[in-house]
Amino acid sequence: MTVLVINSGSSSIKYQLVDPESGDAIAVGLVEQIGESSSHVKHTYQGEKHEYDLVLADHGEGLRFVLNLFEKIGPQLSEAGIKAVGHRVVQGGNHFDGPALVTDEVRDLVEELAPLAPLHNPANLRGIDVARELLDVPHVVVFDTAFFQTLPEEAARYALNREVADKYAVRRYGAHGTSHQFVSQKVAEFTGRDDLKQIVLHLGNGASVSAVVNGEAVDTSMGLTPLEGLVMGTRTGDIDPAVIFHLSRVGGMNVGELDNLFNKQSGLKGLAGENDMRAVWALANGGDKFAREALDIYVHRLVKYIGSYAAVMGGLDTIAFTAGIGENDELLRAEVIERLNSFGIKLDLEANDVRSDDIRQISTDDSSVQVLIVPTNEELAIARQAMDVISR
Repeated sequence: MTVLVINSGSSSIKYQLVDPESGDAIAVGLVEQIGESSSHVKHTYQGEKHEYDLVLADHGEGLRFVLNLFEKIGPQLSEAGIKAVGHRVVQGGNHFDGPALVTDEVRDLVEELAPLAPLHNPANLRGIDVARELLDVPHVVVFDTAFFQTLPEEAARYALNREVADKYAVRRYGAHGTSHQFVSQKVAEFTGRDDLKQIVLHLGNGASVSAVVNGEAVDTSMGLTPLEGLVMGTRTGDIDPAVIFHLSRVGGMNVGELDNLFNKQSGLKGLAGENDMRAVWALANGGDKFAREALDIYVHRLVKYIGSYAAVMGGLDTIAFTAGIGENDELLRAEVIERLNSFGIKLDLEANDVRSDDIRQISTDDSSVQVLIVPTNEELAIARQAMDVISR
């Protein structure tokens, strides 16, 4: 029994064939540079990686090529017990507080929400349309925003003119919700407690933080779009919105230039010249003062959110680090926890240095807050939610 999980980007298709019960990824692949002069495909099955360079004009050609790879290399989907296709969709607006079976009505709602996620929903939709055409099984959409539908109005509503905000659906939707939900549930299982006040730090090239009380999200750092919040690989995170007016008036920048600046040319890349955290550490360790300053800004923003969310929740039981940076950067974790020492949060340095694929504690036993590393698995979460929907 398997689920094919598809994450369709503007010029890419990421996919995994997942066993939702065991959690195993049976086959993994990536199609890149769709619509460009040369496309690249990677398909991994039984430990063997197969790579191809060819021209794929659109997502239809890309997914057809992938399905042929399953037949040619394996596993053959007709024999793999595929029960559903699970699609990642970034923006579900106020319409979806959980996964949904794809119908024509649901498909049209995803399209209707595209203005709230213009870089993501149209690409997600292309993957849905093509997969529905080629794969005659139930299709399920899982939304990044769904987990954050529980946010109280005080956290979700901006202090923007109410009529304008409601007319144009401006509110905090959050993102990375599938990961935040998966990780917070893993923390509850690991600790044996459902009554936790948790902070989840999803730290990758895109980064977000959530406050979770008794399994429900009460606040999150990303807002109307994934631009708000933490410092990220190429995004500013929090910034005075009047900077836009200033750069428009004084710098003569138009909307497109500002969008590109804030989303693709800022964050670590804009501060240090590199958007990969490993490269920033290498520069900083080599004496680059801008890279060191970028790390300080990054950590400062994290600590600021941890403190504010602890106050919002009226206490704090656990902090969970997850995603690429959160799971693998022991230096960053150490710097963050060091700044929290005055609150009795203590790091076990030896535990922090251990590399593992398992959930683990990295705080000392006498720490006032339990600090954990929790590997995320959004594909598995999507597969399991898809099975839940078709089993109803």
